[in-house]
Amino acid sequence: MLAMESVVKGFGAPDVEIHPDFRLFLSSMPARIFPVSVLQNSVKVTNEPPKGLRTNLLRAFAEMTPQYFEDHPLESSWRRLIFGVCFFHAVIQERKKFGPLGWN
Repeated sequence: MLAMESVVKGFGAPDVEIHPDFRLFLSSMPARIFPVSVLQNSVKVTNEPPKGLRTNLLRAFAEMTPQYFEDHPLESSWRRLIFGVCFFHAVIQERKKFGPLGWN
């Protein structure tokens, strides 16, 4: 964490030139050791997963274009693969809230 904090602090140095399109995205679980200075100089965004399998699947498929889903050289194999990955992700998200009890 200290190395990351020094890198982020270095972005604010007067002699450092940063490209106008530069963005730094960090992902973290809540932790006491996360550097406060990084949090204070950041825009915080939270994204909660939808509740329930159906809403999670609908959200996943809503973010895909019909061309991405339908017009693939693998045809039905591609659609089955995408559905399987989305369904697996939805199940994991739903079971995660039960902690260790959800993995029997």
